[in-house]
Amino acid sequence: MNSGKTIFAQIMEFLPSYEFNKCIERYKGNYQTKSFSCLDQFFCMAFAQLTYRESLRDIEACLRAQYSKLYHMGIRGTISKSNLSYANEHRDWRIYAEFAQVLIGQARALYKDEDLGLELEQTVYALDSSTIDLCLSLFPWARFRKHKAAIKLHTLMDLRGSIPSFIKITDGKVHDVNILDILLAEPGSFYIMDRGYLDFARLYSMAQSLAFFVIRAKNNLAARRMYSHQVDRSTGLICDQTIVLTGHQSAQQYPDKLRRVRYFDAERNKHLVFLTNCFFVPAITITLLYKNRWQIELFFKWIKQNLRIKSFYGTSENAVKTQIWIAISVYTLIAIIKKRLKLSISLYTFLQILSVTVFEKTKLIQLVECTNYNKLPDSINAPANQLKLFDVY
Repeated sequence: MNSGKTIFAQIMEFLPSYEFNKCIERYKGNYQTKSFSCLDQFFCMAFAQLTYRESLRDIEACLRAQYSKLYHMGIRGTISKSNLSYANEHRDWRIYAEFAQVLIGQARALYKDEDLGLELEQTVYALDSSTIDLCLSLFPWARFRKHKAAIKLHTLMDLRGSIPSFIKITDGKVHDVNILDILLAEPGSFYIMDRGYLDFARLYSMAQSLAFFVIRAKNNLAARRMYSHQVDRSTGLICDQTIVLTGHQSAQQYPDKLRRVRYFDAERNKHLVFLTNCFFVPAITITLLYKNRWQIELFFKWIKQNLRIKSFYGTSENAVKTQIWIAISVYTLIAIIKKRLKLSISLYTFLQILSVTVFEKTKLIQLVECTNYNKLPDSINAPANQLKLFDVY
């Protein structure tokens, strides 16, 4: 007898089904589909991400073991390794890419008022990439070097809530700086980048779009100081200067003024030099903005450790991109649920709880609230009415 919805079904209820169906229709995902729809594929792959399944056969075995619960989980199709493999290989990955963008839009709206710890009302983005190594013999389409394959996840993250707002999946040969060519800068927003994105022509284009950037300078920067501003050296600041570039090529690429902020990081015993086109915020805020860039590094570390994106269920480009985009959808969905249910636990703890309870039939909020095992209900702590296994004399 069914006595409620499974945890997995409650999680999937937060998905906007209307938007998902629009993505399916746009790319004819269910064309000539008989027994395994795009929704079935998404649910199976989301289950694999939540429970960290190792292979398609692993997914099949686990779901078939719970056959009586599949209907109530929302899975209507026939679960088999061949069905999953065919769907991942042939159904357009853009279905799940566009659906992930829908979820990202919802998450960003929920987290837009998150506190950054800075007195800034503007949106702050961090731009970076992460490389995923692949086997060249299995993934020849992702050739990186002579004996190595790889793909890159170029990610633009909204630091309010650590929500990725833009993701581009490329092969490993695409240099980070090329992403600036396809990135549409938002006027008034801040973009935090490391030295891999230092290209003055592209940065000047961003400045012309009325966006602000904060980027680390290289050691061989050729520039002339125009003005110096007072700084509080007790904060680690060394200088705050207005400069112009003096290199022949760089001066042509960026003919306007720049701001150079030098900072000494006492923890790492390291001098850091930042360049920005923002002149109205305090110099210490520039350093704190760059410090917040570490959130995107934590994001890459989190999804690689807690989601299945380092090894893949298929070897084609379509299968790899499908798996990555569904993984991003799961990450964003967990963030949405955490915010809507006003949960105080971390995303890591939330995901770990879900990974072992997806087939349970209890209310999601009750499951998560009972995480302080030192304060379990009296009914649980009460001694059971049964004999002792061992007698102690």
